Amino acid sequence: MLIVILGAGVVGTQIASQLIEEGKDVVIIERNKERAKYVSARLDCIVINEEGTNIASLKNADMDKADIFISVTNSDEVNMIACALVASEFGNVKTKIARVRNLDYSETKIIDKPFFGIDYVVNTEVETARKIAHTVALGAASDVVLFENTDLQMRNIQVAEDSLFKDKQIKDLHNYIKEPFLIAGIVSNNSFVIPSGDTVINKDDILYLLSSPYDFAKMFAHSDRRKSKRISSIILAGGGEIGFLVCRYLANTGRKITLIEIDYELCKVLAEKFPDVLVINADISAEETFTEENLGSYDLIIAATDNQELNILTSVYAKHIGVKHSISLVTNSNYIPIAAQLDIDSTISTKLSTVDAIMKYIRKGDIKSVNSIFDGKAEVIEFSIDDDNIMGHKLLRDIKLPPDTLVLSVVRKKRSYLPDGNFMILPGDVVIIISGKESIAQLEEFFLD
Repeated sequence: MLIVILGAGVVGTQIASQLIEEGKDVVIIERNKERAKYVSARLDCIVINEEGTNIASLKNADMDKADIFISVTNSDEVNMIACALVASEFGNVKTKIARVRNLDYSETKIIDKPFFGIDYVVNTEVETARKIAHTVALGAASDVVLFENTDLQMRNIQVAEDSLFKDKQIKDLHNYIKEPFLIAGIVSNNSFVIPSGDTVINKDDILYLLSSPYDFAKMFAHSDRRKSKRISSIILAGGGEIGFLVCRYLANTGRKITLIEIDYELCKVLAEKFPDVLVINADISAEETFTEENLGSYDLIIAATDNQELNILTSVYAKHIGVKHSISLVTNSNYIPIAAQLDIDSTISTKLSTVDAIMKYIRKGDIKSVNSIFDGKAEVIEFSIDDDNIMGHKLLRDIKLPPDTLVLSVVRKKRSYLPDGNFMILPGDVVIIISGKESIAQLEEFFLD
């Protein structure tokens, strides 16, 4: 499979990196000479330093042999024009994906179906805001991965000194925790592993747990830091594009929302748009902002400014003065493990939100959702089993999974199962799996063709 990517920014580079590690052929087109040189030195792929909106550049990228074209430059117009050129000149390209950030474009009804040569439109701000809103709806006690066909969720927790998980083998955990759950992955010493029953859980490990919302609430009740209560009051720091969308998602949920924004003119716009939201023109980094507005009494802070370092520091300080939960927005996903060490409950990456949305359209087969975890080191994929799938009518124990791959759940007729080796997969089932990045290529070939 050949995939051509226009734009070598953080999103384009992350997508290329994941695809290259899966063994796919990737060509990147990047107009900026220094950026093209930088990416070429770090990725094992062809990088073409040319404009992406002319036929010659697209031909140089072997577009006549490509299966997928992804345009993720910083210009909506360039992304749309490039897709239009590919659609008109290269009929072999089956899938064209464009990142479109302007809400006037991305919210129009026309994007619900292919137009202007674009098969799929992805909006970074919308994807990120949706993740934040979902996390709030689920109590903001941790990062949350949601699926389309089941109410099962994946959440992460860090193992504390007094945790019931600490120093125990996974196969023994159900002697101590009665709620049904599954440990999908563990981050230990900055490495991601898909565990076996003999794996021992250590202090400070980050566990990715799969369970239902009801059982999560009972599990988190075992830890004082993770007690889940309904969030009634929210501080939203930052009224930019993502902050605006988050506010729009949350404004009519009956919660008390206070929005802090340093730009006075933007405050006037926000106050007019959201009359039920208290909009305060202030600097969230100033200590007096918290004291004068009594922000320490709130249930949650969402730090969504354009400065990721400020977001992390604001989240930490807010919890220090009494705010119960915190969500921090970052652009660099390397900050995610750091934030976990700082007791930030949930860290949302704009990059990974966009990458997940795009990867869903790249994967073969009837994919329902794709979620990257631990900076793309693993993926959680939800897909359906049709009549021709080789998994159908087989016991799970008889299916030879690729290395570092685990079936997490099977959804059958709206009922979710945490399967064992004697569970039989049937056509019509929806399967949720986790796989390390090295096994994705095998997984696509084995399950999804």
